[in-house]
Amino acid sequence: MKIAVYQGPSPEGDIERALKVVETSLSSVSAAGAKMIVFPELFLPGYNQPALHKSKAQPQAGLWEENLASLAVRYDCGLTIGWAERDDEAIFNSVSCFNERGDKVVHYRKIQLFGSAEKSTFQVGDQYQTFSLNGYKAAVLICYDIEFAHHVQALKEEGVELLLVPTANPKAYDNVPEFIVPARAAENGMTIVYANYCGQEDGLAYGGKSLIVGPDAALLAKAGQGEVLLLADLNIIETIDQAVLSTQSEDRRVLASTQWRKT
Repeated sequence: MKIAVYQGPSPEGDIERALKVVETSLSSVSAAGAKMIVFPELFLPGYNQPALHKSKAQPQAGLWEENLASLAVRYDCGLTIGWAERDDEAIFNSVSCFNERGDKVVHYRKIQLFGSAEKSTFQVGDQYQTFSLNGYKAAVLICYDIEFAHHVQALKEEGVELLLVPTANPKAYDNVPEFIVPARAAENGMTIVYANYCGQEDGLAYGGKSLIVGPDAALLAKAGQGEVLLLADLNIIETIDQAVLSTQSEDRRVLASTQWRKT
């Protein structure tokens, strides 16, 4: 299966422009044989738009999701995308994943909110979501979620092989795509697809460096700091020597108690 990532600037609240970017990207990666493309966090309406998160957030099965599902069908390619969700009075930092038939196969709400802006706007999610994607057991985390090892480990214990991560990682945190994401992949023998923004949005500079990394921490595709579509063929994973993959999940020991000895 081929999988893709869109890395680009925020639409900055322009929903029409955002949907046009989705359509253009789907057209390109579908022609290249991709079956799924991953967009950044809160792509609708944009990440650094707290006022718009409150005023424009939509419910599930609203117009945004209808348009996204329709585009997936039109271009015969699934898409995973972040958006601001309203559920009665609550607002969530959410991701929906649609398959090429336009079916929503997963909906996930961010568990680990980052910074005061997110915490003042969004409610926290409280459960993982797994689904099947072209023979892979897959799941979604959002940005800061992946920086907590226990979330990825919990998904590994549920049998997840492929992790999709829409993100809005700022330039100051390049250690996340450069070190943390490959480490999470290696620790758990998991393929991770990490989709970030680039450019600036209302004074917030994004780091780019989106990547697709295999279960041996080898890079299958990596972006710089500009707008780009990444594409990787996950079939290459079948050729990896299983002897080089980590067995940490099987070998992990948890002590019932830890005693500190003074010296």
